[in-house]
Amino acid sequence: MQRPHAPQSLPDPTRLTTTGWHSLHVYYTVNAGELSALSPEERQQGAADVIAALDPNGPDAPLKMQCCAVSGHRADLGVIMFDPDPLKIDRIHQRIRASALGPALEATYSFVSLTEISEYVPTVEQYAERLQQEGTAPDDPAFQAKVNAYEQRLPMMNKQRIYPEMPEWPVVCFYPMNKSRVPGANWYLLPFSERSRLMAEHATSGIKFAGKVSQVITASTGMDDWEWGVTLWSRAPEYIKEIVYTMRFDQASAEYGEFGEFYVGYVMSAEEVLKHLLILN
Repeated sequence: MQRPHAPQSLPDPTRLTTTGWHSLHVYYTVNAGELSALSPEERQQGAADVIAALDPNGPDAPLKMQCCAVSGHRADLGVIMFDPDPLKIDRIHQRIRASALGPALEATYSFVSLTEISEYVPTVEQYAERLQQEGTAPDDPAFQAKVNAYEQRLPMMNKQRIYPEMPEWPVVCFYPMNKSRVPGANWYLLPFSERSRLMAEHATSGIKFAGKVSQVITASTGMDDWEWGVTLWSRAPEYIKEIVYTMRFDQASAEYGEFGEFYVGYVMSAEEVLKHLLILN
């Protein structure tokens, strides 16, 4: 039987974002000693509480929530959440911590960030200027066709950046990253035009994986130890390897990118994850 939990109060508007959403990635490992100390009843009740907390259709669920079984020793369970209210997101973590399984599910890593539209996403006018710099003349029929196509897809792309959908693709990968500040390769000393050019090259590499990999980049400057978090969903595991390898040859990455640990997981319901972790039969 599910334990009742207190209803959430209305969010304080001062902690809501003006555009976009708050984001939280949390990764848990199973403490075998704490798990074995639970009685069968506590274990069953704790599992029911965790499943309820991670129900994306539950009454207190964030707008977007997804969990996965994580491969490797760094974590066992991963949870990714988006919502306008950061405390609504954090409450999911608190419900897991407060459940009977709480002592057995130790949070070992988290990443706090915000969705954003990057300053390097070109406007329609900037895109047109870039086409000319690349050699496409304004009187070329292909020029206007490309500009019109970009103008039509830009609003949809920006919406996905700040209000992301979480595809039900089987593989999800997360890693944090910075732009380098080392002498001789300090990203922040480059003029904006050069940074924009390098990011355009980087984006071109990623476009090759359209339909195979979906990406959301969240900003964490002032909120976490890293500046950005990259979340990738993929139709197959090898596409994660291929896109990361391909994009590392771009100058923006090869010369100016710094990366944290990678977490790769397989998207499942909370119940499926707990069964995979041998917490539930």
